[in-house]
Amino acid sequence: MSTYRVAQVAAAGGPFEVVEREVPQPGPGHVRVAVDACGICHSDAFFVNAGLPGVTFPVVPGHEIAGRIEEQGDGVRERGWQVGDRVAVGWFGGSCGHCTPCRQGDFVVCQNLKVPGWAYDGGFAEAVIAPADALARIPDALAATDAGPMACAGVTTFHGLRRSSARPGDLVAVLGIGGLGHLGVQYAAAMGFETVAIARGGEKAELAKQLGAHHYVDSTADTSVADALQSLGGAKVVLATAGNAEAITATVDGLSHRGELVVIGASPDPMGISPVQLITGGRVVRGHPSGTAQDVQDTMAFSALHGIRPMVETVPLDQAGEAYQKMLSGAARFRMVLTTR
Repeated sequence: MSTYRVAQVAAAGGPFEVVEREVPQPGPGHVRVAVDACGICHSDAFFVNAGLPGVTFPVVPGHEIAGRIEEQGDGVRERGWQVGDRVAVGWFGGSCGHCTPCRQGDFVVCQNLKVPGWAYDGGFAEAVIAPADALARIPDALAATDAGPMACAGVTTFHGLRRSSARPGDLVAVLGIGGLGHLGVQYAAAMGFETVAIARGGEKAELAKQLGAHHYVDSTADTSVADALQSLGGAKVVLATAGNAEAITATVDGLSHRGELVVIGASPDPMGISPVQLITGGRVVRGHPSGTAQDVQDTMAFSALHGIRPMVETVPLDQAGEAYQKMLSGAARFRMVLTTR
């Protein structure tokens, strides 16, 4: 093909438009990926609305990319990649390799992290140019529409849990059953945790059970979330996937002694946690930023092994605007995924 299509936003907060561009050639250390599917993440709104520094327009969002390598730049073959390989690219879209975190091997907190849709055009497109260090190999068992969301929503929940202090048999709570949380519940159960799902409304209890939760807590019930967790013995870990500071705060007193609150749901609002709440029980609060390409690959391998899949609604690329708005409205169940074929 001599041209390809992208769904772009021309100005901050503007509508999506599908336009044609000339096909780009990958430079050294880069590949061109033919995009088969790309998930729509709530974090895409940061770029669409210029909510982060350095965003330039037009913006092509999308950091849940699944596709195939169709062309390689110099030096990529030596890294073990071949044309035709199925690959995913997520929030971790490459690192600089020279900042202090990179020199310490902590690439996901690279000070110059290359997030698709921010550092370069993202996956709301028929093709993407990406650095080779961003590539994760997709297992044969996963369809592209399943692999895409695992490059952000999947790896963030999976890696957040496996890096936590919880061990098999521990009580682990997942706050929120949405794009992140519906995967978090599945991973927690598959990892051997006694899994609690927390969400608004009693009608989600059956879904929580289907996802593998052993317990369900309705955050709108008369009993507080913290009391409900303590009645179960206290949570060793709460994985907070809901982007709501008030809801996250409400879980802290539900932690066990030495319990850990792992925050992955993004919100600009402050959490109302007092030092006393943390000190008396020796509790820990930490943020968790997604994972590297290897972590994405680990996530997909674990998912294939345990039959874990995202719940997706697929939409063609030319309906990117409608799909994005459905995601923003909270009506998606649970991941909107754009397809190009």
